[in-house]
Amino acid sequence: MDIEEMVFTYYAPEGDNSRESSDGTAVCSICGTVHDISELLWVDGEYVCSECLEENTVCCSDCGRRILKSNNSGSESTPLCRECFEDYYARCELCGEIVPADELVEVSNGDMICSRCASEETVICERCGARVYTDDAENSDNMTVCRSCFDNYYTRCENCDAIISYSEAYTAHGCDYCCDCYNSLFTNGGIRNYSYKPNPIFYGSGSRYFGVELEIDKGGEDDDNANDLMDIINADDKLIYCKHDGSLNNGFEIVTHPMTLDFHMHRMPWAKLANKAISMGYRSHQPGTCGLHVHVNRDSFGDTLDKREGNIARVLYIVEKYWGEMLRFSRRTEAQLNRWAARYGYKDSPNEFIDLVKNYGEGRYSSINLCNSNTIEFRIFRGTLKYNTIIATLQLVNHICDLAVTASNETIHSLTWSSFVLDYCTEPELIQYLKERGIYVNEPVESEEEI
Repeated sequence: MDIEEMVFTYYAPEGDNSRESSDGTAVCSICGTVHDISELLWVDGEYVCSECLEENTVCCSDCGRRILKSNNSGSESTPLCRECFEDYYARCELCGEIVPADELVEVSNGDMICSRCASEETVICERCGARVYTDDAENSDNMTVCRSCFDNYYTRCENCDAIISYSEAYTAHGCDYCCDCYNSLFTNGGIRNYSYKPNPIFYGSGSRYFGVELEIDKGGEDDDNANDLMDIINADDKLIYCKHDGSLNNGFEIVTHPMTLDFHMHRMPWAKLANKAISMGYRSHQPGTCGLHVHVNRDSFGDTLDKREGNIARVLYIVEKYWGEMLRFSRRTEAQLNRWAARYGYKDSPNEFIDLVKNYGEGRYSSINLCNSNTIEFRIFRGTLKYNTIIATLQLVNHICDLAVTASNETIHSLTWSSFVLDYCTEPELIQYLKERGIYVNEPVESEEEI
């Protein structure tokens, strides 16, 4: 027996002579031939002669111990002793291939499968993140979701078959449509239907984008006025569109495409828009019917679902923690907020808001509307056509989001409003507005009339 065989085999322990004859011989368990005990190898509790060794035994590919082929717990290409298989390996429940146990992938129904089967036979739900078999998912060119999420939150466009969330679907003649199909089939004129929502155009470079809905009233729900306004603002780029809003008496809603804060401040012509609307007879703050709503993209709150939900829960906590100051900042009354942007109620910790975030809030008429799948919406601010107020509002929302993303629960819990505005709110537009509302650390200043 050469040295290589010595590595993988061993003789029976001293004193184990249960299969030896009195003359020092034993029988090979494979071929039944009698051999001198010194010429036999002890493999898996059996004596094996050298002639039977190669054909009837293999070496465990993990620990190297020689075993009988009949006791191979692995495969022909990957032989394994029983101990190594049970400790480190498992079979794919789909194809039966033996793979390291820590490389198995779990499917939502509990199956443990190999990575090849996972790649070929499963998909990831884009809403809940669960891995499901392809047959248990709904697919379209625009997204893939598991059957459970589809049944609860989605429908399909009657025209192009795209998967769309219920909140983003447009209904006409009893059928659901995506935005593009609805627009091409059913809309025309300067002021679009309230359900109108074109594919977003993102302006500016960054990860956080703000989409603004500014309601204006008293000047007429007039297509010509809307077209005149859009002609001025959209001269170089399609920055805004206009929509019907049933909460207004005689006006419409101006909606921006998503833009970074820098783009809103330096390239979106808010002052020109406000002045043109005022010259047409529109007002926003004064009627008491208008809101200034700010959407923030959900994916800016983290690169995983858990991070996004945790940070959005901190946004809710911050708004509730500073509710008195937020109320003054909003220029609304408690009664107005209760109707259009009701508070969730203070809780002692951001973690206590997690369930609300996971369940998409308590309806769209909340201070922070969580019903949209792609954005959260700050609804608490009263409308205005005063340029500085518009910019200050966007700056405050940005700082609330910054605080939620970068600070710990403990830091946010201990942070006073005064410390927040001193440490975060440094832009001149925001400081001016905070002073006008009497919620800055210094004395209030005289303010121009809101419009």
